Order: sequence, then C-alpha cells, then structure tokens
Amino acid sequence: MTPPIPLAVTEHLPGGSRGDGPLVVLVHGSLDRSDSFTRVVRRLDDLHTVVYDRRGYNRSRAALPLNVTVDGHIDDLLAIIDGRPAVVGGHSYGGDVALGAAVRGGSGSSIVSVAAYEPPMPWLGTWSRRAPGPTAGEATTGNAGAAASTDPPAAAEHFFRRMIGDSAWERLSEEGKDQRRADGPALQAELDALRGSGAPFDVTTLSVPATFGMGANSASRHRLTVEWLVGHVAGAELVEIAGASHGAHLTHPDAFAALVRSTVERAGRPVQTA
Repeated sequence: MTPPIPLAVTEHLPGGSRGDGPLVVLVHGSLDRSDSFTRVVRRLDDLHTVVYDRRGYNRSRAALPLNVTVDGHIDDLLAIIDGRPAVVGGHSYGGDVALGAAVRGGSGSSIVSVAAYEPPMPWLGTWSRRAPGPTAGEATTGNAGAAASTDPPAAAEHFFRRMIGDSAWERLSEEGKDQRRADGPALQAELDALRGSGAPFDVTTLSVPATFGMGANSASRHRLTVEWLVGHVAGAELVEIAGASHGAHLTHPDAFAALVRSTVERAGRPVQTA
C-alpha cells in the first residue's frame, strides 16, 4: 500500500491475503513509534493490520510540514485508511487521533468502530496540567505539562525522563538518545496543541461503537478521563487491564490485542444508548 502522504506505513496481511474483515489501524502516542505495537500485531496475525509512524516521528520524521493540530494527524490517518472500512485503535495521543477521525466522519465514516487507550483530553477538566509525573516504567503519554522547554530536543529528553524514567533514558544507546531528541519538534507541536483551551472535537457525538481502555495501575488523570468518556459516549464499553499502567501495549500485549479484537467484533453494530 502506498499512502498519498509521505509517511512510513507498515501493512500486515493475514496469510498473504487481505481477508474479508475491516482494516485494523493502530495509532501510536507521543514520543512513540509504530514499532511499539510489534508484539500486539503478532497477536493479531489473522487480521489485516496497518501501523505507521506519525508525521514527524521516527521513519516519518522527514514528512513535513509538521502537524501543529490534532486535525493534521486526523488528516493523515484518514488518508492512510483511504475510504476503506476500518477499525482504528489508538494509544494515548493516538487515541485522540483515532477518536477525532471517527467523529469527523460521522455516520458516513469508513471507520466502523474505534478504541482509545487512555487518550489525554485536558479540555475535559479531568486532567491536571501540572500533575506529578507517573512512576518509572509508565510509557509515553500526551502530558500537557511535560515539555515546556522551547528547545525541542531538550523537551523530548525531558518528556522521556519524566514519563519513562531516568534509568530507561540512560540505558539507551547514544544513537537511541539522538533519535528520541530528533522527535522533539513533533512532540512539542502536539503538546502545544493539547495546551490549547478548546476541545478539537466533540467526542460525545461519536456514532460508531467505541471501546475505552485503561490500566488498573494507571495514574488517576488517565483513569478519570476514561471514566468520563465511558459515562458520556453513547454505547461505550470499558476495558480495564489488570496489572497495567499507561504502557499496556508494551507490558501487556495479550490484553491490548484482546482489546483490539473486541473492537473489531463490535464493528458495524448499532450504537446502543442507555
């Protein structure tokens, strides 16, 4: 598949065939990359899956201009889907992108169901902009206060150290550190967008089945956001992953893959309202 935009896209076909089901697209979070879904995709090898490095990150770093709004990332996702029936699952900021794309399409969207694992939505009022950092080992998230530096490489290092931990940063090779710093401009652009005062889309208007995931050990700001979403999005389902925190796609790939499968199973079903 060659997308109409210069992004690094990896397509996984079940048994060499596209199969009969919908396309399954996974969208990564802030300062992350598509490779973080490797173990999840292995557990979905019977499905037609697509992962990609979002604009400005890793292998898509040269895809310019950078997106300075969530809308730009939504445009990229919809271009990759290219009108095909699709199930979209997003982790962290990728969940914002997935939900925004499903909202934009409305009832005529080619997105037939959507999943979001702990999407950062500071505009809901459940997110503390100066919240304390999570425990070491918690994976990247769109923390609106995590990269206040005006130096993008320094902001990326600060974000990594804050969200994953100093020891994890020190374990990176010098090349690995340079690669993360090089993602700083994309990171800072999307965190600046999150600091905006208004909601980029109205998630309560979703008209396709939605599944929201959270970790049993996640920070309260993540759990409160997911609880709000489950309470305000018609027909939403909640999946809580035992023993997991924000980086469940890395630490609990079986459970994360099961979340994706449940979203695929809901594809195309009518949204059940209370």
